[in-house]
Amino acid sequence: MFFTYLRRELRRRRKAALVVASGLALGIALVIVVNSVSSGMGKAQDKVLESLYGLGTDMTVTKAAPASSDGAQQAPRFRFDAQDGDEEQSSDRVVVQGFETLADSTIAKVGDQDGVSDAVGGLSLQVLKVNGNFTPGQFQQGDGGAGGSGGGSQPPGGEVRGGGADFDVDSYSVYGTDVTEPALGPLTSSKITSGRTFTSSETNAKVVIADSAYAKEKSLKVGSTVTIKGTKFEVIGIATADSGDSAANLYIPLKQAQTLSDSKGKVTTIYVQATDSQQIDAVKSEIQKNISGTTVTTSADLADTVSGSLSTASDLAASVGKWLSIVVLVAAFLVAGLLTSSAVSRRVREFGTLKALGWKSGRVTRQVVGEAMVNGLLGGALGIALGLAGAYVVTAISPTLQAQLGGGGGGGGGGGIGGGPARQASSTTLDVALTAPVSLTTVALAVALAVTGGLIAGAFGGWRASRLRPADALRRVE
Repeated sequence: MFFTYLRRELRRRRKAALVVASGLALGIALVIVVNSVSSGMGKAQDKVLESLYGLGTDMTVTKAAPASSDGAQQAPRFRFDAQDGDEEQSSDRVVVQGFETLADSTIAKVGDQDGVSDAVGGLSLQVLKVNGNFTPGQFQQGDGGAGGSGGGSQPPGGEVRGGGADFDVDSYSVYGTDVTEPALGPLTSSKITSGRTFTSSETNAKVVIADSAYAKEKSLKVGSTVTIKGTKFEVIGIATADSGDSAANLYIPLKQAQTLSDSKGKVTTIYVQATDSQQIDAVKSEIQKNISGTTVTTSADLADTVSGSLSTASDLAASVGKWLSIVVLVAAFLVAGLLTSSAVSRRVREFGTLKALGWKSGRVTRQVVGEAMVNGLLGGALGIALGLAGAYVVTAISPTLQAQLGGGGGGGGGGGIGGGPARQASSTTLDVALTAPVSLTTVALAVALAVTGGLIAGAFGGWRASRLRPADALRRVE
């Protein structure tokens, strides 16, 4: 009887049911789109941050380089012999970049802290290569004869003409990587697109992986050789950064980097993976408390350094978008409730007659709530369809947002959580395509909103219907 009457009344009042369902559908669709775009923003920011700190890295431990009172003392010096002829001369200087070095023992100390799953060291270097030659000048004998029209004479002698020096300066970054821990560190934010990655046995091998952009600039490929401070390294792989910004131009085994820079047993950055991603702040406090003088930088710290249209759009989606969704939902629920209550007013004679025939107030209320629930579920179905369509459109057109990464973000001494020289030099702008993924949680939220909307509308109408008396039907003149 309940469902028969319900089906008949909904069919008889199709237009009113469609109006109520449409209002709820618009509110639910907006919630789905806003939540999906916000999720896409979060994934885009995660992708940007991964380009900074590497997949699997939750935080880094560094030590800020001390301020020097005399910057000239820190600059590398080059000395050349002024040889005769055009013989080419070159010299490399390998210097630690960005941070003060930490002892290898600090890695184990960090790894022993509560909440730390793994810790790996890395060494950031900058190579300055000066290459060129001296050209000797030519001595030209002067004339001792009479000079110009003034009758004076030019003294005997001569002068050196021509000659000089022509040198090129090349600067590139090198990163010493712990090849025994391939799942942690800056190289994890890049994909090997040619050749192979390091093996765990190559801890002291003369092999190198080149960033794809640097390899293209220097015409490097797998099998090429690169000379760093007189040591030849074989290129075994080409790596492409996921978000276009690599940690370094070249990656070599950590021991080789320590040897080249005379930094045996030293690292500049310790990459840390936490056992629980929800306890990162607690792990950060633990490390800072027990290892003095270090700076711990988390991905949350780096997120504050990301600016540009991605950050702006994310803020809008998180604040304006969510508040707009709430306002629209409240309005949709109120409209649905008022329309349902108004429909009850137009059915005074009907409900009064039913109560005169023996229907209890509770049964009348259940009938109204049942109709409102069906309208809510219909609105939910329409809202999910509209929301999925909106999310599909956003993903299909994939609007491009820009994320600007500050050059001094995160840790003390400059540089991001990756600690790579490429990230310490200057700000970098990345283009990120926006998507709007719809999760099961979002769909479940939409269903919950549809049920809630139906209950709210039914509550309005049911309360009104429960107050009707059989005598109202006799006073009602159609």
